[in-house]
Amino acid sequence: MRSAPTILHLDMDAFYAAAEQAAKPSLRGKPVIVGGLGPRGVVATASYEARRFGVHSAMPMAQARRLAPNAAALVPRFSFYRAISDQVMGLLRSLSPLVEPLSLDEAFVDLEAGGVADDLPSALAAGERLRADIRAVTGLTGSVGLAGSKMLAKIASERAKPDGLVVIEPGTERELLGPLSVRTLPGVGPATGEHLRRAGMTTCAEVAEAGEDELVRLLGRAHGTALHLMALGYDDRPVVAERDTKSVSVEDTFDVDLHDRVRIRGEVERLAGRCVRRLRESGHSGRTIVLKVRRYDFSTLTRSETLRGPTDDPAVVREAAARLLESVDTTGGVRLLGVGVSGLADYTQEDLFAQAAVGVQTTAPPPDGSVPVEAEVQVEVQADADVETAETPAETAGASRAPAGGGPEEPPVPAGRRWSPGDDVRHALYGPGWVQGSGVGRVTVRFERPDSPPGRVRTFLIDDPELTPSEPLPLVEPADPAPEPAAGGQPSGGQSSSPATRPKERSSGGGAGDSGDAESSRP
Repeated sequence: MRSAPTILHLDMDAFYAAAEQAAKPSLRGKPVIVGGLGPRGVVATASYEARRFGVHSAMPMAQARRLAPNAAALVPRFSFYRAISDQVMGLLRSLSPLVEPLSLDEAFVDLEAGGVADDLPSALAAGERLRADIRAVTGLTGSVGLAGSKMLAKIASERAKPDGLVVIEPGTERELLGPLSVRTLPGVGPATGEHLRRAGMTTCAEVAEAGEDELVRLLGRAHGTALHLMALGYDDRPVVAERDTKSVSVEDTFDVDLHDRVRIRGEVERLAGRCVRRLRESGHSGRTIVLKVRRYDFSTLTRSETLRGPTDDPAVVREAAARLLESVDTTGGVRLLGVGVSGLADYTQEDLFAQAAVGVQTTAPPPDGSVPVEAEVQVEVQADADVETAETPAETAGASRAPAGGGPEEPPVPAGRRWSPGDDVRHALYGPGWVQGSGVGRVTVRFERPDSPPGRVRTFLIDDPELTPSEPLPLVEPADPAPEPAAGGQPSGGQSSSPATRPKERSSGGGAGDSGDAESSRP
């Protein structure tokens, strides 16, 4: 334990939803829900306005929309969030070489290792400076916790939300932790928490009073000893800058349970191809192929096969996943499929005994009406990570989807012209905007920029050639470069460039569901 609060924990506030509100002026101050929009989608993040209605992360999207029917429900834009995360992580690395990211919006920083803090005043100054820099560079807010350990710094950042800074001074740990739930302690999940509750321990103080011997008896030597120390406020885990990836996996949840065995095998092969692409992007290969099947009754089966050596060959992974599928009974229907690779290495070794056909294999696209609408999870699991990072695969972006509940089908959508709520677009005449919704052959777009007032809404035919997908606009425009000095040594124009600042706050008007200012535009 440190004698000064020089470990910092940063947690961006409602990150995905806040980024969407910053990018879309018409949504500022209004409830926003980001997540999968299909019948089986889940909430990734909810804005603080939506949380007042009881919406929270990991909640089924259908339930969230019942609780907050007027909220704007948007699909995640992970490339956009990652770009903002890169900016934030860059600011953290300017403070210290020891930065331990936990997810796109959360990280630990060892301020002492960077030489920017060695006591309470300097740590406070570094934390306040970081919050100001994040606001200036991204336009968003983050909560900062400062303490002498990682566990306490994370507790402090939770108490600082939203947009605050809390310090837990060394020596106050026991008093702070005592009344808190045992679930506050790292490593205590639902199962361990229930086990401790049955033993009469629901608070950290009760865990500390139980003693190490009792916890070892209940939980085993390693877990019991570690838990007792943490309940006393001791946590000597270091901030680790580099953490090894342990596995790569992709999953799809389907709106309608799959029963056709041929279709199920085709989906497994498609997932295997996506998994290998992600594996190669990370510069790894792997030995163990894992298949995950969630059946109609929510029972989840996992099967794995270990190869003779690590591989990143898509044919080998497809064949292994297909073999694993043969051992799973899918007659009742399948709601989720996943393929993963673990036992990662930095090299490949050909499996001469793999039953993979030589040459390029292709999988025909599934028929319309049965495409998976939710890439519910694509997870890269990291050592010691307690947060998962989910991504929506590009493969489903242009797919035609079946309507829920057996209603009338929408007109077929041309390849690449699938518009999802929240997507960035650009119109040849009206400029940049974002999709509010689409259906019955039409798409509704609100035209606005991060630094503009709330924009107007217009409706187009879904295949309007003047409407195209677009890259996200930056939340904060970068500062203009300083002009070249004039002959007298003064910059031309008499003014120097100013640093980037947060976009001016605008009054909000017209949410995602607002149609009062809509105009219809016909080609």
